[in-house]
Amino acid sequence: MSFTTFATALGALAVVVGLLLGSQFLARHFKLPQRLSRTTGDGAGRLAISQSLALDPRRRLVLVRCDGRELLLLTGGPQDISLGWVEPRA
Repeated sequence: MSFTTFATALGALAVVVGLLLGSQFLARHFKLPQRLSRTTGDGAGRLAISQSLALDPRRRLVLVRCDGRELLLLTGGPQDISLGWVEPRA
């Protein structure tokens, strides 16, 4: 590896780190809105894990609550499967 190749790689790394730090500074300084907010206006989350049950070391049943409804998911196998919406309790 020649010195110029090493210097070029180091310079590129310095530029990328500088851009990341600069964007972080600008976002904090100008208080930019966060587009990927997990909460609604009242501060309550729209998405939450209600319960989780390990079936074996790989697979889990997960009950996810979204906007007051609950969805049962089977995760960890060759693919994740939505088992359906769960009726609310009376």
